[in-house]
Amino acid sequence: MSTIYVVRGVGTAPTEMASYDAALAAANVHNYNLVSVSSIVPAGATVEEVDTAPNLGPAGNRLTVVEARETTAEAGTVAAGLGWATGPGPGLFYEASGEDPEAVRRAVEAGLAAGRGLREWEFDDERAVVTTAEADGEGYTTAVTLAAYGESEPIL
Repeated sequence: MSTIYVVRGVGTAPTEMASYDAALAAANVHNYNLVSVSSIVPAGATVEEVDTAPNLGPAGNRLTVVEARETTAEAGTVAAGLGWATGPGPGLFYEASGEDPEAVRRAVEAGLAAGRGLREWEFDDERAVVTTAEADGEGYTTAVTLAAYGESEPIL
């Protein structure tokens, strides 16, 4: 059985991409080539929320993720939320981002409800997490919440 790690990070830097990289570093997934997928949790996988990702393989490898991300150069709040619903079979993720953490949480929960309604699967566990950051308007600030699908794989 494989594990999907839900991790979160916040970063501030002088450029948008550097703040994103800093947020990924805070989650310990900055040394991978991230490949985004839509939202399905494979049957048999477990979803585990951790402070930072464990070592998932060599730097430069491909890492499959579902990601919520929000970046700003203005003063204010950024929020990136990710929710998941799982059961004995497949499950699903839903992500949302914005400036209002409660609105982000509501969007994640509404998305999960809609996704469950589209499927005839059994769901017995549901969680949602929202990463927030207060930006001071100096440089860029990024918040990320992502689900890393197990070990990375060689890209070449």
